[in-house]
Amino acid sequence: MFQRWRRRRAVKRITPGDGSPLRRFRVWQLLSRSLMHLDLFASDGPARYTVDVRQWKTDENGYVIVHLYWNDRQHATSRAPALFPVEGGTIEVATSAFGLKRCHYVTAEGTTHQLTPDPRSAEGRRARFEHRRPGLSRVVGAVSIVALLVGVALLLQQIAVPVLQIPPVAERIGPVEPLVRLPLWLTITLAITTAAASTERALRLRYHWLLDAAGN
Repeated sequence: MFQRWRRRRAVKRITPGDGSPLRRFRVWQLLSRSLMHLDLFASDGPARYTVDVRQWKTDENGYVIVHLYWNDRQHATSRAPALFPVEGGTIEVATSAFGLKRCHYVTAEGTTHQLTPDPRSAEGRRARFEHRRPGLSRVVGAVSIVALLVGVALLLQQIAVPVLQIPPVAERIGPVEPLVRLPLWLTITLAITTAAASTERALRLRYHWLLDAAGN
């Protein structure tokens, strides 16, 4: 029931497009724009749907706007998370602070397919790297997870220590000190590393509510 309610709300957020043409992807948009494609065959012939997300461009309320193009013409827009009905199913799009966390075509039968990233986009370049160097790609992915795990552990420490130092709690369990004290330069380095790890995972549309939230 909750899922149906969320889907109805997402559909109500859709605004018809203005028919403007899809702009070409530029190299300077690598970290700010995501472009994903879906090719379908409808009764009147082939159709290409393109999802265009400008990560750093938001509406007046701070929401990222998702643009859906049909055969290179703007078909509809919606704030994220977005859901667009198309032939045979829906296109579902969700974002995080570091990029896409979901961009999938869900058929009426429930089968899910990730849209294909534009080869010029950062997601497309990351997918090409994974195809050409699968072993090295797995190593990079593993390093990203380790960096985020370290970030989560330190975040939990920052949350737990102040709570355990509250006088009533400290009286029962004794004094508690942080297990790890990081110098400022290492704290900044770790913040940059976790942000990079979350960005790397976003390029593969990987997202975990705890790991990547810590990166955020």
